[in-house]
Amino acid sequence: MSLGKPTASDEQTEATESAVSPALALTALGVVYGDIGTSPLYALKQCFNGAHAIAASPENVLGILSLIVWALILIVSIKYLVVILNADNHGEGGIIALVALINPWRSSPKSLRYRLMLLGLFGAALLYGDGAITPAISVLSAVEGLKVATSGFEPYVLPIAVAILVALFVSQRFGTERIGTFFGPVMLVWFGALGLLGIGGIFQAPQVLQAISPHYAAAFLVNNGAIGFILLGTVFLTVTGAETLYADMGHFGRSAIRQAWFVVALPALLLIYFGQGAKILADPASAEHPFYSLVPEAIVYPVILLATTATVIASQAVISGTFSLTRQAIQLGQLPRVAIVQTHREFIGQIYIPIVNWALMFATLWLVLVFRSSTGLGAAYGVGVSTDMVITTILAYFVALRFRWHPVLASFMAVSYLIIDLSFFGANLFKIASGGWFPLLIAGTVFATMSVWRDGVARLDAVKQVDRETMEEFFKRIALEKPQRVPGTAVYMVSSATEVPDLLRYQQEHNHILHERVLLVHVQTEDIPRVPTADRLELKALPENFYSIVLHYGFMQPPNVPVGLKLCSVLGLELDLTATTYFLSHEEIVPMRTAPALSKLATQLFAFLWRNAERATSYYNIPSERVIAFGPRIEL
Repeated sequence: MSLGKPTASDEQTEATESAVSPALALTALGVVYGDIGTSPLYALKQCFNGAHAIAASPENVLGILSLIVWALILIVSIKYLVVILNADNHGEGGIIALVALINPWRSSPKSLRYRLMLLGLFGAALLYGDGAITPAISVLSAVEGLKVATSGFEPYVLPIAVAILVALFVSQRFGTERIGTFFGPVMLVWFGALGLLGIGGIFQAPQVLQAISPHYAAAFLVNNGAIGFILLGTVFLTVTGAETLYADMGHFGRSAIRQAWFVVALPALLLIYFGQGAKILADPASAEHPFYSLVPEAIVYPVILLATTATVIASQAVISGTFSLTRQAIQLGQLPRVAIVQTHREFIGQIYIPIVNWALMFATLWLVLVFRSSTGLGAAYGVGVSTDMVITTILAYFVALRFRWHPVLASFMAVSYLIIDLSFFGANLFKIASGGWFPLLIAGTVFATMSVWRDGVARLDAVKQVDRETMEEFFKRIALEKPQRVPGTAVYMVSSATEVPDLLRYQQEHNHILHERVLLVHVQTEDIPRVPTADRLELKALPENFYSIVLHYGFMQPPNVPVGLKLCSVLGLELDLTATTYFLSHEEIVPMRTAPALSKLATQLFAFLWRNAERATSYYNIPSERVIAFGPRIEL
């Protein structure tokens, strides 16, 4: 853990990262910076054409450019690349990994850690809205270049964008291995094109480079008052995607992500924004399409094709990130189990979640058809991401304190960035009425689902605990009754390593038989991304030929119970898995008749999620032909 005292493994990781290969940095460039790398297609344009557009005067152009430059430096370069990337959870990043560092999952609902967990989960829910808006605004802004090439293409912009997005989402089920190898080279070409176009634009008005002085940013905000503050919400579009670089840290490491940014992405972005600004200074009419106004007429179609490819890559990275986020939330018990398809045999990070994919596709297409332009979508974009950045700063502060940063240093960093983050957050609030409500609606829906699921599981466990025997009571009764033992091994999945499963008690009481060997298996998800195989199994012998087994997995690892049980032989317990029967419980949930109306509604929603959750056989990779599943009807 990098925020605390470095361990030997931390030092080894740092040594490995310091020798990061150019190939890894190139891959990181393709995956990590697709979102922020396509912002030049629409960000500056939005300032002079959006709902709160401002005149393209020299003072305004220099002021907005200065805000963009310092947003890229302060938020992306310093906050995320220098500070936040140090808040890793055993090498993994992202808001779920950040929440896990506080270790809040079993804390009291009244505790600060529990409230921070809720805040972090809401931040995670906000990323689902980002997963819908990013493909919509990115692809649409790229295809809109056809209107610049010739007005005859205008009627076809929406159909082409829709077709590209449908193809993107439909292709998810095939995995990203093949197209993923092209991400880095294509994005390198894209950033190279941005740099060259930017340089060409700067020569038209070299005085644009004055905008590097923060004086112009301050003057713009002072001189334009409320409108200047509101336009911060549009300037914020230049840094959307910064939060994803933290989430991708586990795939590439800090050094690769930093090298890709400081060597390629940042210089290219600064050049293209300065180039667009210079073009507007030389020709204010170009503010309508500042990016494509820099493109020579002879290569406009190849650039449109390149831009479209870059936006598809950016969208792919966001979609894949949403899949990964969903699996992490499921592993930590914050969402019901859903079908997860592994699209690569070796890389567990390459997954496909059908229900999430189709929900994102529906939301993305709805956004395109309703807002119909990148300018319209710009009014909806930024609310969720700016809120997420505020939450990240708050969580990072408490993580820093937990890992013994000096309180003065931690407080200084937190206050400094909260001032910046809250300024952008406040400016983005003005977008709510014109479309910013959409990501908040998505986040609210996901967060409510998490809350209903978490509360329902807790209530169900509480009801089941009422009549549950203790281990000691169970074995005393077994010793007295001496039930008939039948050949074979029985595996009972339990939610706690110390409980007697209800199915085992029901079978013994009603059938008066037990298998000759009984395994009580508990799958424990840890607050770290991955648990090494050497630490996977915990085995304890119990009376009457019973065994308590705990299988430990990280929140980024798919649990596989049969594979985990094979490790028992290492500890001296030989198992014939072909002669093993798995007993699984799946209760029927119904609302209590006397419950209040609101409680009934919550129970009905939980019962719906419970019925439609992925069965344990699929989730734990248990062979269905060896499963016996039943359960009682329980009122909540």
